[in-house]
Amino acid sequence: MKLGPECPACGEPWLRGTNLAGRYRCVNCLRRFELCSHCPHCGAHSTIARMSDTANVICRNCGNSMLEPI
Repeated sequence: MKLGPECPACGEPWLRGTNLAGRYRCVNCLRRFELCSHCPHCGAHSTIARMSDTANVICRNCGNSMLEPI
């Protein structure tokens, strides 16, 4: 059973969306993250259609998280 997306900071499956689009908070470590239009790891840019689906936070190019801490 999968509880949810994994937090990029602590690795626990407690990442939850907030009331702001593209913003997430980990209920385990309480860190906040923002979904970026570019991958912080490889620099690949996402399309607008891809960004409208905030449930997908993984880069299609390198497989790393598209979330940056705020």
